[in-house]
Amino acid sequence: MKLSLLTAIILSTVLLSCNDKNQSKSNEITETVETATPTFQNKGQELVYTMMQKVGDYNTLREHKDVVYTYHYQTPDGKADISTEKYLFDGELSYGSYQKHERTFADLEGHIEQGYDGSEYWLKHNGTVLNDTTRLKKVAFNRPTNFYWFTMFQKLSDPSVNYEYLKEETINNVAYDVVKVSFQSVENKPTDIYQLYINKETSLVDQFLFTVADFGVLDTPRLMTLQYEEVDGMLLPTKRLYKKSNWNADVSEEPWIQVNWSDIKFNNNLSKDDFKK
Repeated sequence: MKLSLLTAIILSTVLLSCNDKNQSKSNEITETVETATPTFQNKGQELVYTMMQKVGDYNTLREHKDVVYTYHYQTPDGKADISTEKYLFDGELSYGSYQKHERTFADLEGHIEQGYDGSEYWLKHNGTVLNDTTRLKKVAFNRPTNFYWFTMFQKLSDPSVNYEYLKEETINNVAYDVVKVSFQSVENKPTDIYQLYINKETSLVDQFLFTVADFGVLDTPRLMTLQYEEVDGMLLPTKRLYKKSNWNADVSEEPWIQVNWSDIKFNNNLSKDDFKK
């Protein structure tokens, strides 16, 4: 029989009072919290859920409030973007201050900043606001994309996500469960597809295939490999390599694109004002 909260409080008070009168030392009181057992669409969703418990789910991420880190993106030709990234998880606000931008607006000399303040995307060059619509479309891709990569695994719990268990596969003597992740389409627009290779031993995603629907990259997926770092109780994929592949995850002879996150710090007391232009 379930007790109301008020009844439970009254009973607890009476019991504690009786213990104080009848016992010379306090009894240890253990509270039992009932945790709802999650239900899953299929094995694929269950595996993704288990992975999120390992790396940290979205509630854990939101408890950290915000993050500041250094983002380093380098292509095989040696050109790089290096930026200080700032995200406010509530509202998914995003800011990037570029110390080097050989891949992003390489024609602009000097310091560039770009951000999303919750209502609009903006761009600054050497402190001057730029209203070029073509450049702002690039910002409107960069800001949510960088934010998404940082929070990708946590976002896989979104109700719009579809899960499909594909198979077991062994690669380089490592056993994997392979799970396809897709997203509900809005207005029949193509959406990205992810094929996760979840390590059976660690429950972590060691690598995954992905498409980039916004740029029409649907038939030739990219393969991304991951290395993790523990930061404030979360496992973050701070070292990434990716290049063109196929749906069998074959590794081509092409050189890798490198993406590294470093100097990661949560809980910086950021506010919405920090994301305004």
